[in-house]
Amino acid sequence: MSVVVKPAEAPAALGFGSRFTGGMVLSRWTAGEGWSALEVGPHRPLELSPAAMALHYGQAVFEGLKAFPRADGSLALFRPRANAERFNRSAVRLAMPTLPVETFVDACARLVRHDAADVPRGPGQSLYLRPFMIAVEPSLGVRPAREYLFAVIASPVDHFFADGFEAIDVWCPTDQIRAAPGGTGAAKCAGNYAGGLAAKAQAVERGCHEVLWLDAREHRFVEELGAMNFFGVTREPTGGPLLVTPPLSGTILAGNTRDTLIELAADLGVRTEQRPIDIAELTNGNGGFDEAFACGTAASVVPIGSVTTAGGRHVLGDGRPGGLTTRLREELAAVQYGERPDTRRWMHTV
Repeated sequence: MSVVVKPAEAPAALGFGSRFTGGMVLSRWTAGEGWSALEVGPHRPLELSPAAMALHYGQAVFEGLKAFPRADGSLALFRPRANAERFNRSAVRLAMPTLPVETFVDACARLVRHDAADVPRGPGQSLYLRPFMIAVEPSLGVRPAREYLFAVIASPVDHFFADGFEAIDVWCPTDQIRAAPGGTGAAKCAGNYAGGLAAKAQAVERGCHEVLWLDAREHRFVEELGAMNFFGVTREPTGGPLLVTPPLSGTILAGNTRDTLIELAADLGVRTEQRPIDIAELTNGNGGFDEAFACGTAASVVPIGSVTTAGGRHVLGDGRPGGLTTRLREELAAVQYGERPDTRRWMHTV
């Protein structure tokens, strides 16, 4: 049964992730019993032992997905099964138990139904869901925990960047990396994000918004932008646009938005090439990149105006959002908000 919500006056300046709805979904796993039934209750502090293993050894994974207010008045999750599958891949990488895909989707849907009145309906607004799992067994032994907590919380949000759809400037360091081959780069685990905060601070000090990460071996090839996937736009021999994105090779998170945009680009007759992108292609003026953008659940599609390296600031195109970047963002939003047919059944009505 779908939930229909009457349009409400949109709150001003929601920001991103600073306000929370009144509900929360919980389930617990133990080595002897497996997962408990889902419980929907009030958003409240968690009680953890100071010896909870997540606090000491970092067994913590999470996901991010959104529920959108649709043009017909319903609410729908965007590709929740893809998030569930990636959640389980992350869990396996960190030696944590997997969660049935249907349980993950049901937990998210239950929370949206519980907090339907808190879903904002202004332009670009949505309900951001944060499913996560942490090791809660109290033990200082270095091994996989035997007790875990799964939870879903939600936050009414505006666009991720305060400037909305303005091009951002990015800092590209060569002395720090996000992920290395054989590591946890393809997992959505808490430690990956903690390790990127120092470089993010460097970016802000240089007047930039985010970090453009390079590979660990040669510090030469573009990987991710902050916590988002990267795309550049160059030209086919015929003159038409060509999307270029780094290949998934174990150090890059397989983004649901990334996968979606590749399919939407194909609908527009635009081919995507997955290949290594040398940072020199973006900074020497001869790489032929007319525009570039990053993408992810939280921020959707974010145009990149310039790349700053130790050699200086390099403007991409005219420094403003490019034509294909803008079109892809519009196409994605049209599906999510129910303004165009959902031919691939990406939306899960709750």
